[in-house]
Formats: sequence, C-alpha cells, structure tokens
Amino acid sequence: SKDHTPSMWRSETGDRIGTFNGHKGTIWDLDVDRFSTRLLTASADASVNLWDCETGEIIKTFTHHGPARGVAWADGGNMFATINDPFVDHNAQISVYEAPMGAHGDELSHDPILEIDLPKMSDGKVVKPTNIVWLNLNEALFVSFDNGAIRLYDPVTGEEMDEFFPHEKKINRVSFNRDKTLFITSSADFTAKLYDIVDFDHLKTYKTDRPVNDAVLSEHKDHVLLGGGQEAMSVTTTAGKVGKFETRFFHLVYEEEFGSVKGHFGPINALAINPNGLNYASGAEDGYVRLHFFDKSYLDMKDPVPEELQAGEDGFDEKEEE
Repeated sequence: SKDHTPSMWRSETGDRIGTFNGHKGTIWDLDVDRFSTRLLTASADASVNLWDCETGEIIKTFTHHGPARGVAWADGGNMFATINDPFVDHNAQISVYEAPMGAHGDELSHDPILEIDLPKMSDGKVVKPTNIVWLNLNEALFVSFDNGAIRLYDPVTGEEMDEFFPHEKKINRVSFNRDKTLFITSSADFTAKLYDIVDFDHLKTYKTDRPVNDAVLSEHKDHVLLGGGQEAMSVTTTAGKVGKFETRFFHLVYEEEFGSVKGHFGPINALAINPNGLNYASGAEDGYVRLHFFDKSYLDMKDPVPEELQAGEDGFDEKEEE
C-alpha cells in the first residue's frame, strides 16, 4: 500500500485482522513465507522489514542504499532476496540475506551474503529493477526491469546467466503459476505475455488498449485476469468509465477477452486469485482493495472446445477402403 501500512484481511469476509506499523514510506512489495509465519516488506524508506505475522512486530530491519522495490523468499524459507533503486552515488542492487526459520532478530545479520551491482547501461541510461522471484529449487534469481528486460542471476556467484526482452517498455509485474512452470508479464506497452519458464518460449500475448499493471493466472480455469488503466497522474481528469479501470478476463489459450468487472475509479495496481478459486482481490490507486466473489455462473461455466476435426482436414485423411 502507498500509505506505508500493510494490512492483513480475512479473504472469506473482508474483515481486517490487523496492521503492520513501522515503515515511513510507500510499500512497493511484500512476500509471506510458505507457513504464513513471517512477512517481508520492501519500502520506499530504503528498508526491508521482517515481521512476525502473528504479533505484527518487527523482527529485523534491513537498511538499503535506495528505495527497496521488491522482495522474495527463497524456497525453504531460510533466505530472501531484495532489489532496490539507485540513489545518489549508489547503483541499483540485488541483495541476498540469510534468515533461518526460528532465528531471532539479534541472530540475523544486517549484511547481505551476496550483493549484485546493477550499473548504468553502456549509453549511460539508468535501468531500474521492478520485480524479483526465486526460480524452483533456488536455481536462479529472476529479475525484471523498466526497460522491458528480464535477467537471470546465479544466487551463489551473482553472475548474469541470461537476458531477454519480452517487452519494449517497463515490465510492471511478473506472476507465476503455482508450480512455476509458466509466468506472465504485465507491461506499460499495453500487453501481457505468457512464457514457458524452461526455455523462455513465448506462448501467448494478451492485448489491451491501456497500460497493464498486473496479470494473474487462474489455477482452476484456463483464464487470465488483467488489471491496469490510464496513468495515475491523469486520473483526476478522467471519469472511471473512460479511464478503463476494470479487471479484464481473458481466455488463457485463445487470447480472447470474454468479460470484465468494474468497480474501481483508479488504475488497478495489484490482483490476486484466492487459491480455492472462489474469489479474487484487486487493489487500485483509488485507495481501495475490492474482494470479488465469483458467482455460480462463472464457477460452473465450461470453456469452449474447438470442434472436432472432420476427416480429411488438416492432415487427417479418411481411412482408405480396401
């Protein structure tokens, strides 16, 4: 949240359980460990906080050289990685910290076990990281950038392993499916793109007429949810309908938009589908998180299946008579 106070809510009712008070700047990213016992938050106040989810207390504060943009737990929950923006004389950085399960704050080091410097490009342009994710078995750090690039880094040596450009403009968010075999990028170039994580094959493109700030893959249906809208700086002069601030539903395979859900009057910045597939949440620039429950018609709907190929079409020949 941009009001520097993360909140915990019940997904069934929308009731607020509590808040995490301690940051002095916008919260750009957060990540809960697999057991929901510890929370990491990355803030514009140039710090990453480690919290106890049950008590809401800060276990440890990790100070960075610039605004912290992203944070992610490693598989196993004993390490985490962060990204921060450049600031004054300091370049952007990727940092990896140790945080063993059960360790107290005074047992954790302020210093990262690995720092990866992200210097300016050869043309002098500053490139900022936007998201960071650990790939399966902690084999690589997956980092997206505001120039449309995605890079893989070795989490042990810090060496760059790969780089490719799925977009020409800023990648706002990257989301993975549950088993991290697919990922979808959301970009300011008005598109979201689906990729295979193994070979980085481009599978699908979902085109819109506005910047895409977030996109998520449904685990229960072959659907993709996209959120975005007109740039935030122009929202005050734009009506909700004109700004196109609804959540858009696309078919994963056919790339076709088949529905939308309205409600926000500012650009949608974040989307998340409940693991049980019964509802989803959207957070927007208007200061609201909306909890949407899917109706029975959506839960029961069957996706269209292409008609069966007729004999003799597309290489299927009728069986020759003897």
